[in-house]
Amino acid sequence: METLDCRGLNCPEPVLRTKTYLEENKGKSFSVEVDNDASRENVLRFAKSQGCETSVVQDGSNSFVITLIPGTRSVAGENFRKEDYACDIPGGRNLIYVISSDSMGSGSDELGWALLQTYVTTIEQVAPLPSHILLYNGGVKLAATTSKGLEALQKLERKGVTIWSCGTCLEFFHLEKKRKVGSITNMYDIMNTMAMAAKVVSPS
Repeated sequence: METLDCRGLNCPEPVLRTKTYLEENKGKSFSVEVDNDASRENVLRFAKSQGCETSVVQDGSNSFVITLIPGTRSVAGENFRKEDYACDIPGGRNLIYVISSDSMGSGSDELGWALLQTYVTTIEQVAPLPSHILLYNGGVKLAATTSKGLEALQKLERKGVTIWSCGTCLEFFHLEKKRKVGSITNMYDIMNTMAMAAKVVSPS
């Protein structure tokens, strides 16, 4: 099985190479190797949009091998916009946003929720973008509640920001089936990501 070595490439180049290979090698399985979370998530998102089955193996501390098995359909050229797979985060790879509540500040819960929406929608306007946004406790409601905050998270994910929601927290609020952005994670990954971050930013 052929492997595309996309280590060291900035987004959206790994996705562009994946797209080209899919178009030129119809129905052929292959792997893509990347060296950061943003590229991994972008390649996975694109592959799934093409109906591919995917699996990921971590090879070392910062290398991921993504295997793609094409399905019966391939629409790599339809509605494809490379800007949707850009990740404007080179300088912010170690910047993490942590949201641990469904309210910003104290006083009025209604006002706090409104302020939190504004906070999340403003993240993309502040450089650099974070590598991760971690949601836990009440913060996971952002990933499962239709709102401007959810729309902003979905937009940030398209730009390569990794959105993680605490699985235990989703279960507690009965939101595990309502999640509309990002992926589910655990406390070990949350703690490890925060420990390795150069800077952690939180609205609480």
